Amino acid sequence: MREIDQSFSVSFRYPVVFTRGSLDPTNLVLRDALLRAGTGPHRVLAIVDAGALAATPDLPDRLSAYAAAHPDVLEPIPAPHVLPGGETCKEDLSWLPEIHEQIAARGICRHSFVFAIGGGSVVDAAGYAAALAHRGVRLVRFPTTVLAQNDAGIGVKNAVNFQNRKNFVGTFVPPFAVVNDFDFLETLDPRDLRSGIAEAVKVALIKDEAFFDQLHTSREALGRFDPGPMEDMIVRCAELHLEHIRTSGDPFELGSARPLDFGHWAGHKLEELSGYDLRHGEAVAIGIALDSLYCAQTGLMSDVARERIFETLESIGFVLTHAALAALDIEAALDDFRVHLGGDLCICLLEGIGRGVDVGSIDLAEMQRCVDLLRSRG
Repeated sequence: MREIDQSFSVSFRYPVVFTRGSLDPTNLVLRDALLRAGTGPHRVLAIVDAGALAATPDLPDRLSAYAAAHPDVLEPIPAPHVLPGGETCKEDLSWLPEIHEQIAARGICRHSFVFAIGGGSVVDAAGYAAALAHRGVRLVRFPTTVLAQNDAGIGVKNAVNFQNRKNFVGTFVPPFAVVNDFDFLETLDPRDLRSGIAEAVKVALIKDEAFFDQLHTSREALGRFDPGPMEDMIVRCAELHLEHIRTSGDPFELGSARPLDFGHWAGHKLEELSGYDLRHGEAVAIGIALDSLYCAQTGLMSDVARERIFETLESIGFVLTHAALAALDIEAALDDFRVHLGGDLCICLLEGIGRGVDVGSIDLAEMQRCVDLLRSRG
């Protein structure tokens, strides 16, 4: 037998910036990020969320004006390709060959850029398309929702759904840059604003008690979407997510442990069971409530801590029950999650606020009792 033991490492680095007016020609955040790519000007294919475009119809003009103001960095940007927002773009992939046809027709290469402007689903889907073309076209994300700015749009994952399985097909490819423009949030409806706060509660519960205390204290202001608390929440949540990716030792999730998925085994399934009537963050909030209740019922965490979690979520405006709970097959949902992890079952639970713990099994009967308790709150 002959064997060559091949081993090498690859370093990734990308900025995640927070700003306003990112496409104002006088704002140099985007220009400075692109200058890292070396000599320009660079070609761009812009992919825009239909919802974001409807809320900011001058977006194509703003992209063109920015490129015109910085011709040393950007070639003129043609009209963007528009994708439907929400899970629709991740379910119906008829747009994918269209994107690749445009990449080929416009001469977009690995030294060009795809700009993905939209909510979490659109930046996920556009990132997947960019990762496939030429084995990877540089991606700049402009997340336009709270959920995308503090979670879905800042990490290293891209995915679409397949056969009713959320994020079944995807890639791990870091973006070239992420531009979080708070101005986009002013166009959102209350459900989308609220949805993203669930991810902040999640990451605070498993990683940072002081951050959870901050969320608890400002829960009513967050429920009103006051700009100051909202922006502080987004930045700190993003910081914790990026810290985990950077320091966990497993940025591409090769192992089974996935602490940042607290509340997600049920959340993902509830999204599907509701026909995506539930926003991702709304489903995750219910998943957080369910797992927190389970932790308290099994003695892993105190009832006092569980009450604080429920009070925080409900004061922000989350409803912690839904008709989809009645159809939740706990054993099947856990098995789906195990397959999604790619190994043994590993569920993140809480030993207390700010203290996540991984477990390899769930008491199905007790979890069912917790489901029934949540349903009774309706």
